Amino acid sequence: MVCIRCQMVVKSELEKVDLKYTYVKIGEADVIGDVRPEQLDKLKANLKKSGLLLMDNKKSILVEKIKSAIIELVHYTEDRVKVNLSDFLSEKLNYNYTYLANLFSEVKGITIEKFYLTHKIERVKELIVYDELNLSEIAYRMHYSSVAHLSNQFKKYTGLTPSHFKKLKNKRRQTLEDV
Repeated sequence: MVCIRCQMVVKSELEKVDLKYTYVKIGEADVIGDVRPEQLDKLKANLKKSGLLLMDNKKSILVEKIKSAIIELVHYTEDRVKVNLSDFLSEKLNYNYTYLANLFSEVKGITIEKFYLTHKIERVKELIVYDELNLSEIAYRMHYSSVAHLSNQFKKYTGLTPSHFKKLKNKRRQTLEDV
C-alpha cells in the first residue's frame, strides 16, 4: 500500500471478511485474533481485485516498508530531514542499512538510492507542473544543495532540463505505484 486510498480499501476488505484490526498503516495491518483459512483466501482474492497483494513473506514486507518510508519522506514530508537516507531508514525500520540495501536490491533489482532519486524527480516534476514554486524553492523543498544540483539530476533522469520540462506541460508523470 502506498497511498491513503489503499489503506481505505484494506480496511473495507478486512471488514467484509469479518476481521477486526487495531490499525492499518501504509504497508501493514495488525489483525486481532486468529484468521481462518477461508477468511485469508477471501481477503487475498478481494485485495487482488483492487490491485493489491497480501504479503506474508518477511522479506517482501520489509521491502514494502522501505518503499513506503521513502514515498512518505519524498511525497508527504515537508520538513527537512536532518539525517541522511541510510540513517533515516535504519532508524525508522530498526535494521542495519547494509542489510536493507542488499535486500532491496535483491528483491527489486534496483538500489534504494535509485528508487529514492526516481521518486524525488517525480515529485520535482509534480511541483514544476503545479507552477506554484520557482526552481530555487523546489530545490530547497526537495533538499538539493542548489538549483544547479537539481537541474543536473533532473536532466540525468529525464533527459530534459527543468525549464524545458515546464514548457512541455503535456509530459505525463508516472503514478507512484509505477515508479
